[in-house]
Amino acid sequence: MGEFVRLEVDGAIGTIRLDRPPMNALNQQLHLEIRAAAQEAAERADIRAVIVYGGEKVFAAGADIKEMADLTYGEMLDWGGSLSTSLSAVAAIPKPTVAAITGYALGGGYELALTCDRRIGGDNAKVGQPETLLGVIPGAGGTQRLARLIGPAKAKDVIYTGRFVKADEALRIGMLDEVVAPDDVYLAARRWAEQFANGPARALAAAKAAVDIGLDGDLNSGLRLETQLFAALFATEDQKSGMRSFIENGPGKATFSGK
Repeated sequence: MGEFVRLEVDGAIGTIRLDRPPMNALNQQLHLEIRAAAQEAAERADIRAVIVYGGEKVFAAGADIKEMADLTYGEMLDWGGSLSTSLSAVAAIPKPTVAAITGYALGGGYELALTCDRRIGGDNAKVGQPETLLGVIPGAGGTQRLARLIGPAKAKDVIYTGRFVKADEALRIGMLDEVVAPDDVYLAARRWAEQFANGPARALAAAKAAVDIGLDGDLNSGLRLETQLFAALFATEDQKSGMRSFIENGPGKATFSGK
């Protein structure tokens, strides 16, 4: 439990809750607390899926500009590297993750959302990477994760212009995966996460690793990784019970232990 970030657990769903009013600006303390919460969520066996949530009004409006405005080059190397590492800790959670976005998710806030497997926004959400309007570029994954998500041409348009992308366009170009009424954002994220509360945890972790790591290399390397991860799952209890259940009862009826 940090001052600005807490990990709440309910029914095998962990929620990393940002709480630094009014805009959840990512200062150094907040992003270090995100890192700690992500590492705890990754390690806890009672957490099977994770929601990242900024509250009913805003997800996160960006990094704390007041904190970084006067930093030197050397200081920013340390500050920016630490922020990138903290957000990457969310990406490294070996479980299904979803960002529940209300209001603004901009700059570092949208970079945090990009670390999740899925992004659900309210129809009032505005997302984007407005760093060029400050004379800089995204520095915690925005140029890399956004280009991988929506393609380089669309990512360059969003980054070059620094514009705030409204929910309907964000859904159309892939910056959001689902749009709901603002009051339903967290519930929609929870409905998605709850699919995995009793799922095959090791298989889900392997699937996430295969996709995420595979995208960093060439196709042949990804295929070799996939084969290795696939074969490794035959050492798990869930593979035995899942295939036994399929043979005896048909598909979709297995009970998994997560082991």
